[in-house]
Amino acid sequence: MIPRPPYPSAADAPIGVFDSGAGGLSVLRHIRAQLPQEHLMYFADTGFAPYGGKSEAMLTGRALAIAAFLLERGAKALVVACNTATVAAIKALRARYPELPIVGVEPGLKPAAALTRNGKVGVIATVATLAGEKFLLLREQISAASHAEFLLQGCPGLADQVERCELDTPATVAMLERYIGPLLAQDIDTLVLGCTHYPFVQAAIERLLAARARGPVTLIDTGDAVARQLARLLGAADLLRAPGGAPQLQGYTNTSAAALSAQFSSLLDLHPPVDEVPMPDDPQKL
Repeated sequence: MIPRPPYPSAADAPIGVFDSGAGGLSVLRHIRAQLPQEHLMYFADTGFAPYGGKSEAMLTGRALAIAAFLLERGAKALVVACNTATVAAIKALRARYPELPIVGVEPGLKPAAALTRNGKVGVIATVATLAGEKFLLLREQISAASHAEFLLQGCPGLADQVERCELDTPATVAMLERYIGPLLAQDIDTLVLGCTHYPFVQAAIERLLAARARGPVTLIDTGDAVARQLARLLGAADLLRAPGGAPQLQGYTNTSAAALSAQFSSLLDLHPPVDEVPMPDDPQKL
């Protein structure tokens, strides 16, 4: 039975953040920048990664199981720091925990439509995100309202490169050229980073744009918007932690604590304690 702690939780309680792996650390980075006083927990579900090839039912089960795990540890809010998991499971999470502040990752189509100059917006994401019903409906709505054309490009394997902390290797650069090159050939002037892993290869993307784009290309990373929405929800619920005392950060993973520690160090230059959680036989449990 999934525990239902009393709400609202104390403002001093931690915020729970989760992703299939290290990609959500890009969102965690924005949360720490905007809410430096908050305690944070991060769960990397690497035992079931990548999420891109999983069914919506399985992803919903994983999200509910991880949410229960984080709530057992006192989380006052949840951040689904993964585009694919947001598309699949955010509705189920909000239905299960209607009083809990829950923030998902939106694919950034609305700000891209507002910023594009020529109406051509490239979107790079996992294949599962681009095929999701929620994403396709959002694209249709924003395209109709703005007349922006969204050119979609799935990027198999790119998140895996970030998981391995191979941010600027020849293999990663070749992958970026293969995925982004066709979008540049169609003269996009805005590019949405539709997976939380992708901001970690932003420097390599920017070099590719400088070399190949015909004009300036605006990059959209929605991690900042996620952090701002989280701050708004916590403020509305009177759950913002007051400054004072050292904020705590705790990592959890169901594979290798050493691997997640290395990702914290390589990607964020942070060194929090990381605990290993036993892998369940049932993907609906944790």
